[in-house]
Amino acid sequence: MRTLFYSLTCLLTVGLLTSCGQKKSDGAQAEQPATELSVSYSKSLKAPETDSLKLTVDKDGYIVIFDGKTFNGWRGYGKDRVPGKWTIEDGCIKFNGTGGGEAQDGDGGDLIFAHKFKNFELELEWKISKGGNSGILYLAQEVTSTDKDGNEVLEPIYISAPEYQVLDNANHPDAKLGKNGDRQSASLYDMIPAVPQNAKPFGEWNKAKIMIYKGTVVHGQNDENVLEYHLWTKQWTDMLQASKFSEEKWPLAFSLLNNCGGENHEGFIGLQDHGDDVWFRNIRVKVMD
Repeated sequence: MRTLFYSLTCLLTVGLLTSCGQKKSDGAQAEQPATELSVSYSKSLKAPETDSLKLTVDKDGYIVIFDGKTFNGWRGYGKDRVPGKWTIEDGCIKFNGTGGGEAQDGDGGDLIFAHKFKNFELELEWKISKGGNSGILYLAQEVTSTDKDGNEVLEPIYISAPEYQVLDNANHPDAKLGKNGDRQSASLYDMIPAVPQNAKPFGEWNKAKIMIYKGTVVHGQNDENVLEYHLWTKQWTDMLQASKFSEEKWPLAFSLLNNCGGENHEGFIGLQDHGDDVWFRNIRVKVMD
């Protein structure tokens, strides 16, 4: 296993940041020289800082972005720290739900790995509590808007990011909403159902894969590819128009998602606080630029 030293130079633009995930490797490998990479990373939205983050590359060439012990490289969406409802338990990232729905608790909110990724393959494992709901978001931006009183407001992460649904299909009502199962596990939320629907029940581990390469996106679940689509195309625009993110229903979301990833087509990967207990582990990413 070789060690990768990320030279984290702060280059923060509020509204445009990124994240991602990766898996631990079981195999041993001879040490190789460290590789120096330059990435944008910030621990704080209001007071940008530079930092150095030590990551590893496993035998399969994936960057391990969660070491199973610390939140190094992670922070809350729109925050300069990890919210208290996110903890580390038995080598997993856990969200401790309140049962009150999405982001109801003041010390909750979504979690991001604070580095942007563009063309990559993300792998991780997740399990959900009974009746639970969560999600994995990608190409996300930190977007602010101004309310009617002139105050700056942080928009929710899903306003700019496609969502890989994480759900207890058997017990959460969302599984029966939407169209043709497009809100069930591994689906592109509210747009494309995962086929086959091969999620394991609540309390059991599922494997998730998200591949993005030059606009082509593939969702995988439990070692099967379950959907494919193409960003920044007429197909993508038409899907948005037929969803809850249409231009008529939600103009800001439509605009951001239609060009998701912004000018550089890159963004954060986030783990969603939807108010329910959820666990993530073995988070790794392979960069394909």
